[in-house]
Amino acid sequence: MKKHIVALTGAGISAESGIKTFRDANGLWEGHNVMDVATPEGFAKNPELVLEFYNQRRQQLQEVTPNAAHYKLAALEAHFNVSIITQNVDDLHERAGSSSIIHLHGELLKARSTGNAQDIKLWKKDIQLGDVCSKGYQMRPHIVWFGEDVPMIDKAMTICATADVLIIIGTSMQVYPAAGLLEYAPKNIPIYFIDPKPNLKASNRLNIIAKNATEGMATLYNTLTN
Repeated sequence: MKKHIVALTGAGISAESGIKTFRDANGLWEGHNVMDVATPEGFAKNPELVLEFYNQRRQQLQEVTPNAAHYKLAALEAHFNVSIITQNVDDLHERAGSSSIIHLHGELLKARSTGNAQDIKLWKKDIQLGDVCSKGYQMRPHIVWFGEDVPMIDKAMTICATADVLIIIGTSMQVYPAAGLLEYAPKNIPIYFIDPKPNLKASNRLNIIAKNATEGMATLYNTLTN
């Protein structure tokens, strides 16, 4: 039976594809205050601004491609059962060929009804004011905003509990509830943390690979498959 690898991924793995990380040093996201474009309150106050913000992100996503780190994670499926739990809203894992992916924070290429969170549709074009669901409710980005529940977190906890190996790549594990997933992994399994500026310390079970995502995944792929 193949070992089960669980990979927790964040913005750092997509950054090398040209997708900017969530926030820069001054707390702005693409020049906007995060509270204006990533909260239910921001959407209620200025829906046009929020829709246009995500329309631009969606357009940018369709101009970039997966990088070597995405492809190495997908290639691990030839040797292991691999589950990816990502904080990213892009579809680069899918495009690289990974087959089991949970998006904790939603997906940019989907939209959902403001009147029914279960009414979710594939959506690659812009979302405009006036785009409504079958019940007449405005459509919004299928993104988990600050202050909203993370509906996939329970499934992610269950998956982490069955891991034989845990990989953390492109995320500082500072954002909850995602950061709490570490607590659900079995206590005796090896953990590999790929980050050019790691904020965790190595231990008997925590292996630090102080490289960026593409270089770190190349190193780890060789370690796991040889």
